[in-house]
Amino acid sequence: MYMEDKEKYIGVMDSGIGGLTVLKQLLNIRPQEKYLYFGDTKNLPYGEKSKEELIKIVKEIFDFFETQNVKAVVLACNTSSATAYEELKDNYSFKIYPLIQVVSKCVTLDKNLKRIGIMATQATVDSKKYTQELKKGNPDIEVFEQACPMWVPIIEKKLTDYDKNTAITQYLDKVLEFNPQKIILGCTHYPYLLDKLSQYADENLFINPAKIFAQYIIEDLRHKNLLSEQNNGYVKYFASHNPQEFEKTAEIFLKLKSHPELVEL
Repeated sequence: MYMEDKEKYIGVMDSGIGGLTVLKQLLNIRPQEKYLYFGDTKNLPYGEKSKEELIKIVKEIFDFFETQNVKAVVLACNTSSATAYEELKDNYSFKIYPLIQVVSKCVTLDKNLKRIGIMATQATVDSKKYTQELKKGNPDIEVFEQACPMWVPIIEKKLTDYDKNTAITQYLDKVLEFNPQKIILGCTHYPYLLDKLSQYADENLFINPAKIFAQYIIEDLRHKNLLSEQNNGYVKYFASHNPQEFEKTAEIFLKLKSHPELVEL
């Protein structure tokens, strides 16, 4: 492996701020890497878009990353992992890490897990990607997927004045009826609601995929001999619309150490 490949960027993308939960874990594990974070605020939310729209959007972001000399791209977004990854994965020279596929692979290593609940965006649920990927790892596993369309707007807009019984329990109650052993928070925004969710169910029931995902990515890059040998890590941030608003909203998950740049794709 050439030294210059090791010192390339790791790209991380999401529709907005949710992928910062993954970036935060990557920075905890491997702060010496150089990261590019792309928040596609122009096209938020992804969960309501068609598969065709999402493939076009993600392709444009991958094309941007290609111009930025990345060694890997992290699809820190369940919706785009579900809809666009399979279509685009063979078109680029860099390694692409899709959230759903990686997390499902890791979760099914525990053969005691027989019943899994998924709470995700409408597009992720419609794709049935979590069910497909979990069954690859364990054909006998039972999966219940529940769309939670109200949650991303609540989080992105920092709403505090909403009816928790409507916004939280109308979705959670359906999943709890399934009696799952674990519930995967299948959207990177959703861990923000953990304190609310844990008022109605044991917090240990919920899986925040960001930590599992980040650990897998760093281990895989190590295995491929692609980790940086320098210690000058930093993050550059990009947003496709209103970078000032992105920076303000990002503080929900991560305090940015540099101002985001506007990139119009």
